[in-house]
Amino acid sequence: MSFIEPAPEKKPTFEPETDRDKIKSQIRDFIWETLKVIVVSLAIIIPVRYFLIQPFYVKGASMESNFYDHEYLIVDEISYRFNEPERGDVVVFKYPYDRSQYFIKRIIGLPGETVLIKDGKIIISDVNNVSGFVLREDLYLQNTYTQGNESIELNEDEYFIMGDNRSASLDSRMFGPIKKSDIVGRAWIRGWPIERMKVFNDPVY
Repeated sequence: MSFIEPAPEKKPTFEPETDRDKIKSQIRDFIWETLKVIVVSLAIIIPVRYFLIQPFYVKGASMESNFYDHEYLIVDEISYRFNEPERGDVVVFKYPYDRSQYFIKRIIGLPGETVLIKDGKIIISDVNNVSGFVLREDLYLQNTYTQGNESIELNEDEYFIMGDNRSASLDSRMFGPIKKSDIVGRAWIRGWPIERMKVFNDPVY
């Protein structure tokens, strides 16, 4: 009589130390890859955020009807390192009497010019144009009357700025011209609200 004995059951081999090492290695690889992503991201984001562009929220009504309260703007901080500000640029700058505050206004007068406000008009003159010219702002303002009666001569590093809402703007008519060093950058993109998203170009006078 023949007997068949079942083959002995093979028990799975388990090497606890090897499996543990594998798990530790996977965790180390995951942490290392995550750190690399964070470092690379910061290396890109920080220079862009602090040296190239910066976000700002509009506060108040001084730039209506072109910019409204709570609109989200991206400000170009690099252009003025290579080029001079131009007339018509909308700029963000540090308030001369409290540099922790940021204002947004439009450049009206350039260095070396004389800005005359009279009878609701703005007249710009300089050594090459002594008789001056009336600044036409029809491209970005409608039926605007500029309050004031004054004449301001700008030095070689000074800019005369005003809000588009001339009757509700604290600007160079009150606190005088600003210097280029006060300017943070130029309004570049309106990112919010979506329906008013826009890339800004300099007006042509």
